[in-house]
Amino acid sequence: MTAPKKVVLAYSGGLDTSIILKWLQTEYGCEVVTFTADLGQGEELDPARKKAEMLGINPDSIFIEDLREEFVSDFVFPMFRANAVYEGLYLLGTSIARPLISKRLVEIAEETGADAVAHGATGKGNDQVRFELSVAALNPSLKVIAPWREWNLTSRTSLLAFAEQNQIPIAKDKRGEAPFSVDANLLHTSSEGKVLENPAEEAPDYVYARTVHPEDAPDQPEIIEVTFEKGDAVAINGKALSPATILTDLNEYGRKHGIGRLDFVENRFVGMKSRGIYETPGGTILLEAHRGIEQITLDSGAGHLKDSLMPRYAELIYNGFWFSPEREMLQALIDKSQEHVTGTVRLKLYKGSVRCIGRWSEHSLYSEAHVTFEDDAGAYDQKDAKGFITLNALRLRLLAARNRRLG
Repeated sequence: MTAPKKVVLAYSGGLDTSIILKWLQTEYGCEVVTFTADLGQGEELDPARKKAEMLGINPDSIFIEDLREEFVSDFVFPMFRANAVYEGLYLLGTSIARPLISKRLVEIAEETGADAVAHGATGKGNDQVRFELSVAALNPSLKVIAPWREWNLTSRTSLLAFAEQNQIPIAKDKRGEAPFSVDANLLHTSSEGKVLENPAEEAPDYVYARTVHPEDAPDQPEIIEVTFEKGDAVAINGKALSPATILTDLNEYGRKHGIGRLDFVENRFVGMKSRGIYETPGGTILLEAHRGIEQITLDSGAGHLKDSLMPRYAELIYNGFWFSPEREMLQALIDKSQEHVTGTVRLKLYKGSVRCIGRWSEHSLYSEAHVTFEDDAGAYDQKDAKGFITLNALRLRLLAARNRRLG
């Protein structure tokens, strides 16, 4: 690959991406622009600016942006309209953040005249795929540099030695083996590696950072109401809130009641299985609420079709195909289904669980007159069921007659 002249680096300010920053400068002799996204990871981002400046980055080439509202409104909410869950359990918290980071990497590269972007994902994980597929979809002329696949810094010892040689500050706890790695944003926290690598061993409780242990949650349940408009949450307990604020508040309810913990062995796109500990407190509540309002507002045919497509949609996000035409096609179908998904859901939160206990909407398809066990005043003629059953049974009768004749 021809050496790049200017690279936009997805930069966290941590040790690994600081080493990558210096490695790009020394390996390629190129100008580096840093981009740090605030996706609600809960960390102070100003130290990332100071560290980038200390490593020689021009202040005009340091981009630190609060993307929380865009993250929730344009990525998390569209995904939750689909009720997307990967392999039956995972709410895709890491997966859905990568297309937004990639989008801004490309935009900043175009704004600054950079000819390459770089990320800190390893060669064993899914994130390298997600970043690079997104960049390819948005601007295929940009080079992508993945240092973990290129350099010879193959151990923690060699990384620390490189850092010391280049005067990169090393936190004291980074001098030993980290117990596990963490990725966080407003939707979730993901922990992997080290003490979590044996799936037969229960994860230590200290791994969980966003939720109290369900056994330590309040002994009294809490009731909340979430209001939706066209499939998106717009209010909690009758108070209108922005998308990011809604997710932030739901996270607090989930934290308090120990909701959203997941110990999961998943199939990575690159072929291996990995064990992760996920915490998605607000997202778990949001999923239950969204399914609750769909129960009364979504037609059965539309709902069943949507559910049948959901695993494919979730897999596309997990595998990094957010910007693919097939994901956009599915999104159009999903969004069409949400035109009448408007109303309010009442939820009970208690010791790690969230349950829908009530739902109502002006767009409801639920007809008490049709389902009542009392007099339905002619709303439904039960005699009609006989012809319905007879026609649906016809092919079964023909099959049975054939099988008896032959055998």
